[in-house]
Amino acid sequence: MFALLSGLGLGFSLIIAIGAQNAFVLKQGLKQQYIFWVCLICSVSDTILIYLGVAGFAKVLNRYPEIIIYAKYFGATFLFIYGIRSFYSALNQNSALKPSLIEKSSLMKVIGVCLTFTWLNPHVYLDTVILVGSISVSFKDNLHLFTLGVMLASWLFFFSLGYGAKFLSPLFNQNLSWKILDLVISVIMWSISFSLIFTK
Repeated sequence: MFALLSGLGLGFSLIIAIGAQNAFVLKQGLKQQYIFWVCLICSVSDTILIYLGVAGFAKVLNRYPEIIIYAKYFGATFLFIYGIRSFYSALNQNSALKPSLIEKSSLMKVIGVCLTFTWLNPHVYLDTVILVGSISVSFKDNLHLFTLGVMLASWLFFFSLGYGAKFLSPLFNQNLSWKILDLVISVIMWSISFSLIFTK
C-alpha cells in the first residue's frame, strides 16, 4: 500500500503543475469538445511513458541524449507558434461560452494537437521516463504497485481536469474571461518554449 500511495503522490506532484498539455485539456473541457478523447490520449500516453521509464527506457535516453534534444527544439517551435495563435485569439475573441458561437474543431485536428503537446514535450520524458524510472528502483519489491500508483494519478488528474472544467463554465459566459484565458495560455506556451531553448 505504501508503494501505491508513493506512486500516486509522485504522479500528482509531477502532473499538477500548469503546463501546455494541462492548459489544452482545460480549454477543451471549457469548450466541451472531445473531452473524452483528449483525456484518454493524455492518460494513455502517460501510461506508456511511465511503463517505458520503469522498464528501463531511461537508460536508453541517457545513452542517446539527442532524442531529448530533437524533441526540445521541435517542442519549443510548436509551443511558440501555438502561443502566437492563443495571443491572436485573445485579441480577436468576441464570443462568450455559448455552444453556438464556439468554433468547432475537427476531431482529427484536436487529436493531432493533443499528441503534439504530449509527445513533443521533453519535460514529459524527463518527468515520466527518467525521474519515475529512477525513483522506481527504490520500490523494486513492490514495483507493480508503485507503477500503478503513478499511472492512476495521471488518469485521475486528466479526467478530473477535463470534465471538471464545466464547473467553471459560468465564469466563461463573459467574453473577457476567454480573453484572459487565451492570454494566460499564450504566456505559458511562450515561457515553456523559451525555457526549453535557453535551459541546458
